[in-house]
Amino acid sequence: MRKSFPKTAPRQALTLLGLALAAAMAMPAQAATERAAPARSEAKAKQPRPAKRYTIEQFMATTSISGASFSQDERRILFSSNASGIFNVYSISVDGGEPVALTASKTDSHYAVSYFRNDDRVLFTRDQGGNENNHLIVRELDGSERDLTPGDKVKAGFSGWSRDGDAFFVTTNERDARYIDVYRYDARTYARTLVYQNNDGNAVFGVSGDGRWVALGKTNTTADSDVYLYDTQSKETRHLTPHQGVASFSVTGFDPESRTLLMLSNEGAEFQRLLAYDLASGQTRELEKADWDIVYSSYSRDGRYRVTGINNDASLELRIVQTADGKPVTLPRLPGGELRGVAFSRTSQRMAFYLNGDRSPSNLYVYDFGSKQVKQLSRSLSRDIDPEELVEARIVRFRSFDGLVIPSVYYQPKEASPTNKVPAVVLVHGGPGGQTTRGYSAMVQYLVNHGYAVLGINNRGSSGYGKTFFTADDGKHGREPLWDCIEAKTWLASTGVIDPERIGIMGGSYGGYMTLAAMAFRPEAFKVGVDIFGVSNWLRTLESIPPYWESFRKALYLEIGDPVKDKEFLIATSPLFHAREIRKPLLVIQGKNDPRVIKPESDEIVEAVKKNGVPVEYVVFDDEGHGFSKKKNQIEANQKTLEFLDKYLKPGLKN
Repeated sequence: MRKSFPKTAPRQALTLLGLALAAAMAMPAQAATERAAPARSEAKAKQPRPAKRYTIEQFMATTSISGASFSQDERRILFSSNASGIFNVYSISVDGGEPVALTASKTDSHYAVSYFRNDDRVLFTRDQGGNENNHLIVRELDGSERDLTPGDKVKAGFSGWSRDGDAFFVTTNERDARYIDVYRYDARTYARTLVYQNNDGNAVFGVSGDGRWVALGKTNTTADSDVYLYDTQSKETRHLTPHQGVASFSVTGFDPESRTLLMLSNEGAEFQRLLAYDLASGQTRELEKADWDIVYSSYSRDGRYRVTGINNDASLELRIVQTADGKPVTLPRLPGGELRGVAFSRTSQRMAFYLNGDRSPSNLYVYDFGSKQVKQLSRSLSRDIDPEELVEARIVRFRSFDGLVIPSVYYQPKEASPTNKVPAVVLVHGGPGGQTTRGYSAMVQYLVNHGYAVLGINNRGSSGYGKTFFTADDGKHGREPLWDCIEAKTWLASTGVIDPERIGIMGGSYGGYMTLAAMAFRPEAFKVGVDIFGVSNWLRTLESIPPYWESFRKALYLEIGDPVKDKEFLIATSPLFHAREIRKPLLVIQGKNDPRVIKPESDEIVEAVKKNGVPVEYVVFDDEGHGFSKKKNQIEANQKTLEFLDKYLKPGLKN
C-alpha cells in the first residue's frame, strides 16, 4: 500500500495521507485506447490454471529491506530489515553471509540512516508506535545508544554529511512545532550549532557539503512551488525560481564540491526535467530531460558518477552516467525487475542497489567496478513461495466518462478466463497526488493468489503523467476522480474474465477516502468497500493536520478546500455526513496513533454505517500509525481483508 497525504508541490513530498509525482497521456488517445482493451481472443485461448494457494503467514515470511550505506572501509553495508517481525538496523559484509543485527527492538521500528564517515558508529531513526515523531539516534561503537533529538513531540530528520565527514546536519521542529530548523552536529562531540532558523515555514531540502548553503522550498499550490537558497555566511536568502504561470520547482541535491545545486522543474512543460544551478555565477542550465518525470538525480560521494531516476509509466527507470564524459555505466545482466536505491562507497569502488519486480520483493546487491562482479546479498522472498505462482502486472489504459485516458496497473489471477470469471477490486492509492506503480506488493499478490483481480487505478490527479493530469482533480475530490473509479468497472468487465457483479473498491489514506466516497456517493457501484485509515470528515482532518505541515497548509486548502471558507463544499464531499447512503458491506482498518488521519475518522464512520444495518467490520491496531510496520499487524490486516472479501464478494453469495 502506497501511503499519501498531501499532494504538495515539491513532488518528493506529495503526501497528505503519503507519496507522489503529474496531461492527458503523452501517447495519442487512440493508441491509448487500443492498448487498454485486452484481446478477448487472447483470453479465450488461455486455459485457467489456478495458482498454488499460499497463506498470509507464508507471504509475510518474506523479508522487507531498505536503505544502503557503506562503512568507511567499504566492507559492510548498513540497511533496515523486518526479518525479526519489526524493522531493525542490520549490517552485512559485501562478501555476503548472515546480516548482523545492530538494534533489537521488539516495539518500535528502527530505520537505518548512515554509517559515520570516519568510523563504525551508526545513525538511525525511530518513532513511538507509528506517531511519526521521529528521533535521530546514534549507536556508539560499544553498542550503546544516544538520542540526539530528545523531546516528547519533536520530529527530527537527517539532512546529510559535511564533505569531510566531521559534521552532519539535522532538521528538527523543537523550537516551534510548525517549523523545521537546521542544526550542524559535530561528528565527534555531538555539539551543535544552529545553521538555519526557519521563520517562514519553508521546506528544507538539504545542506551543501561545505555547510554554506541551505536549499529551501516554498509551496504555493500543490502544482506550483519555488526554490530558495540561504547563504549561512551572508545570512541572505535568494529566490532562485521566479516564474509566470503554474510550475513546480524542487531540489534533488548538491554536487560533492558544493558548486552546483540540482533542481527539478516542469516550467513550460508537462514533465519534470533536471536543472543545474551554478552557485558561483547564479546561472541555470538544463542538465537532463526525459519523456516522463525525472524524480531525482544524485552524485556518488566522490562525484565520479551521477544517478537519475525517471518515473517511466509507473516504473522506475535508472540512468547511471560517468560525470566526466556523460557516458552511461554498463552493468552486468541482472534478473528481471527495477533497479532502486543506488548507493556508492566512499571511493566509488562499489555500488549497492536493490532489484525489485512484480513477483520479487527488493533484494540487496553489490557491484564491484574493478572486478565487474555483482553479488546478491539477500533472499527476501519467502522460501515457501514459488515466484512462478505469482503474477506479473500489466499497464492498461481506459477512457473515463469524459474521454480522459486513465492509466492503471492490472494484476489478473492465473485461473481467470471467460469460463471462469473472477471477482475484482479497484485499488486506489494514497494522496491526493500519489501513484500506483509496478513492483512487489505482498497484499496485492496475496489477493491475486486467492482469486481476485486487482486494478491499481491512477485516477486523474495522480502523479507521474504530466502537469495537466496532476491538476485535473483540484477542487473536485469526491466527484471526477471518483467517477474514474466507477468507469474502471467498465474496463474490468471488458476483459471478459471478470464477474461484473462482483467488483469491490479498497484503498488506504486518500484511497480510503475514495472508498468511503464511492460507498456513500455511488452506493450502487461496488459490492463492498475496504477503507484503510481513510478520511471520512474533511473538516476535521484539515483542522487536525500535524503542526509541522504548516509549510503546505495553504496549498492543501487550495487543493481540497478551506475548512472555514469552503465548509459547505467539504460537508458535501465528506462521506461521514452522507453515511446513511452506505448500503454495502464495509471493512475499516485503522492505526490508533495515526497523526494524519486520526482515529475518530474511522470511529465515527463505523458507528454511522452500523446504524444502517449494514455489515461493518472494524480493526484497530494500538501500536501503529499511518501505515502498518509490524508483521503481526500486517498479517492480521491482510487476513481480515481476504476473509471479508471471501464473505461478501465471492461468486454465488447474496448481498
